[in-house]
Amino acid sequence: MADIMSILSTGYVQANLNSASSKPYTNVDPEAYEGRWEGSYTNSKKFKFTISQVNGFRAQVRYESEGTIKFQSVLIRDNSFRVGDSKFILAGNNKASIRTAVTDPVTNQTSLVTGKAVRS
Repeated sequence: MADIMSILSTGYVQANLNSASSKPYTNVDPEAYEGRWEGSYTNSKKFKFTISQVNGFRAQVRYESEGTIKFQSVLIRDNSFRVGDSKFILAGNNKASIRTAVTDPVTNQTSLVTGKAVRS
């Protein structure tokens, strides 16, 4: 069991998935985040984020894309947060970058799709 945990840990480090920020959580400007954000990924699939109830560094987020709907409470740090397999990164001027890990159900291969969002 220890060998499996070691392998998993090494994999996470190599993939840079456990790169936790050393910065503490700090309050954010609700006006910079709240609203409806829309865009499309590089694979042409559309997505929407609806961000509400921003209080301190917490927010409520609804994510929609091609039949998938996720609703989650999030913590905002370093101008970003995660909802499921998606990461929202605030770029400023009503724009954001989105990164989502997508697993192919046939091959079980995971790939990263990116997109740009604009607040509407």
